Amino acid sequence: MLIGVMSDTHDRLPTIRSALALFARRKVDAVIHAGDLVAPFAARALREFSGPLHVIYGNNDGERTGLKEVLPRIQDGPLFVELGGRRVLVHHFIDWCAPEDIEKAEIVISGHTHEVVNQTRDGKLYLNPGECCGWVGGRCTVALLDTQEPEAEICELPNT
Repeated sequence: MLIGVMSDTHDRLPTIRSALALFARRKVDAVIHAGDLVAPFAARALREFSGPLHVIYGNNDGERTGLKEVLPRIQDGPLFVELGGRRVLVHHFIDWCAPEDIEKAEIVISGHTHEVVNQTRDGKLYLNPGECCGWVGGRCTVALLDTQEPEAEICELPNT
């Protein structure tokens, strides 16, 4: 199963749309957003993806009521989802993950730091797709997660 993973979009519509276009070209089966959409208009853009969306709140998602109206299944982390036969833990910040939650997961997805992490430790894949928005580091990145291995490919988007 191929999953599109993004985080920290921070209302930047051009990069959200660029990420969704990449996900469509690569025929992802589902999308995970690891927090910091920020406003409902950004959430509406994310809804352009026609498949399953798994979205959590980040620390900058202040309009929670509006976000919940657009994405009724959005929730606080930790979020556990079963994708491609793998147990995936999603939380906005890796430091907020309880050790017992990490223990239950095969794949741990986070965001918050705006820095890419794509490494396997102790038999688990730890993935932070970096910042989709490009506001902090100047690099707009998302990830394509193949649950079969599991492994992820970090993809850079145009920063326009």
